[in-house]
Amino acid sequence: MRLSDPLTFAAGGGEIDRASHLRVRSAALLAGAGARLLPQWRDKALIELAGECPALGWVTPEPGLVAEAHEAPVFLGCYRGAPCFTADFSALDEDTAKTRFGETMKFIDLRSVAGQLSQGEATIVAAAKGVIGWHRIHPFCARCGGASAPEDGGWRRKCSACGALHFPRTDPVVIMLVTRGDPRGDKVLLGRQSVWAPGLYSLLAGFMEPGETIADAVRRETFEETSVRVGRVRFLGSQPWPFPASLMLGCWAEALSEEIVIDDEIEDACWVGRAEMALAFRGEHPRFKAPRADSIARWILTAWVAGEIAEAESA
Repeated sequence: MRLSDPLTFAAGGGEIDRASHLRVRSAALLAGAGARLLPQWRDKALIELAGECPALGWVTPEPGLVAEAHEAPVFLGCYRGAPCFTADFSALDEDTAKTRFGETMKFIDLRSVAGQLSQGEATIVAAAKGVIGWHRIHPFCARCGGASAPEDGGWRRKCSACGALHFPRTDPVVIMLVTRGDPRGDKVLLGRQSVWAPGLYSLLAGFMEPGETIADAVRRETFEETSVRVGRVRFLGSQPWPFPASLMLGCWAEALSEEIVIDDEIEDACWVGRAEMALAFRGEHPRFKAPRADSIARWILTAWVAGEIAEAESA
């Protein structure tokens, strides 16, 4: 894996066009020929399991089906030339949800299948999951408490009482490869949270705060969690992470100290060598398990083990 390789949920343009200028016409597009709908149910997406690999469970948005949705479908844009929508069907009971869309279509937690989807489908379902999750928890106006309703193809909500407009939010999160000295350093700082699977360690990460730069957030989060001081910071890449709606900002960071003192946000932190990390990738390390293959943490760590980050730094 190289830093130039695509990240899950982060396919570039070409296949996917958000077509924001068409959102005002979303109702007509929904009723037109070729429209496709991705149903979601209780934080799970509809997945087609009939093929060799899982795929998104696109269905035709017939009026009767659309009427079962919690709110009007959200226009996701055009994917491979077709207008695509998503909608929340969480009101369906569990038995109905299991049978409503056929035997080969199942509502599945995206975490379990994301890495098996095509780059384009993973990217579009990240948007779908994020925007429906936002609608689900924002039925009322944050200004006056009045009921709000979706507008602009589902990409904003308007308060029926005071008229305030509300827009989907994305939470920026810094995630950092902390090494001693430059990226050629032989050890990386990893941490784990108590709720993770046994043995799983990953890069340190944390939400940005208002008024912070990316570099300042990297320095603050690293020190808060481990007491390790950070100097230079360099941006490496980003990944939308729809659990629920974050943007992971991957960075390399230069550690100015090595002593670790963990706080109560994490369960453990330690320095891990390049050879140990390679063993973890192969599932052969006796203690550590590597981050999941579709994560930006795995993307960065793989590039570090291969020496690619060091090459980019010295270029």
